[in-house]
Amino acid sequence: MIVEQNVALAPHNSFGIVAKARELVRVRSEADVVQLLADPRLAASPKFVLGGGSNIVLTGDVRSLVLKVEIAGRRVIEDGPRAAVIEAGAGENWHELVDWTLAQGFGGLENLALIPGTVGAAPVQNIGAYGVELQDRFESLDAVDLRSGRVFTLDARQCAFGYRDSVFKHAAPQGEAGRGMGLAGRALILRVRLRLPKPWRPELGYMDLERKRAEAGAERPTARQVFDWVCAIRRAKLPDPRVLGNAGSFFKNPTVTPEQCTDIIAREPGIVHYPMPDGSVKLAAGWLIDACGWKGKSVGNAGVYEKQALVLVNRGGATGGEVVTLARAIQTSVYERFGIRLEPEPVVV
Repeated sequence: MIVEQNVALAPHNSFGIVAKARELVRVRSEADVVQLLADPRLAASPKFVLGGGSNIVLTGDVRSLVLKVEIAGRRVIEDGPRAAVIEAGAGENWHELVDWTLAQGFGGLENLALIPGTVGAAPVQNIGAYGVELQDRFESLDAVDLRSGRVFTLDARQCAFGYRDSVFKHAAPQGEAGRGMGLAGRALILRVRLRLPKPWRPELGYMDLERKRAEAGAERPTARQVFDWVCAIRRAKLPDPRVLGNAGSFFKNPTVTPEQCTDIIAREPGIVHYPMPDGSVKLAAGWLIDACGWKGKSVGNAGVYEKQALVLVNRGGATGGEVVTLARAIQTSVYERFGIRLEPEPVVV
């Protein structure tokens, strides 16, 4: 277990916001967590679990004990006729894991290529892109209770996956004396297992991917081709966090009833919308923001990306406060024009 004091967090959050952790523990194994919880002082400290820092907005120095998850490891634990099951440490880079699975001959994660962050953060956020969500490929995970030190396993149902949501984003219900399935701040994910179905079939239900397939003249694309197309599409639309700080899509795409959608279309015929299996309609948050005139605008050093209004960026030296102020101004504009409340994806710390 490695314990560090006054650690700069700018390299550890994709927005590149300057802040410090008063104390940071690098967690590289399950044994590190056991050792941490055996230390009375560290065990009693409030804790903040940090993965790749791709889904947070820091508004100041972090006073809680930061647990920087760096658990490595990748392996194939099952290779059967109907599926392959792979396991990865929570500290593994997500995109590198996707690339690795393809190198092993297993398709299924290619639509999730280039999503920033770590493997351990993927189920917390139930990451998704181009018609695939993590829950579609999820098998199970191992986590450790930060109070008792007990290691437990959760399946998809127990993770309570929703749209960019899971049990790890919610606190336990009040009045339950610490019981209940809300695990925010209570658990640290150690390992994640993913089930990749066989035979592999491409997921090409998005216009951008169909366009790439048509351009390539590929009637039966390979998983590697789809991976390359997704990478090309994302690089053309989204800024590289290493060059321009950002947290990817900042707002969730809102869902409305068909009646609400019909009413909005009557006023805004060009609105981008997608019918959902449950009968609701998903609206493109980026379109709503762009329609309100925010694309390219800034508040201080925080701005809206010129190529994709759904992405907020750090133009250089932005504070977390500037990012939050910009986000709230956008929410107000969208609500005043469309009557829709946008919900941020990143966690504000």
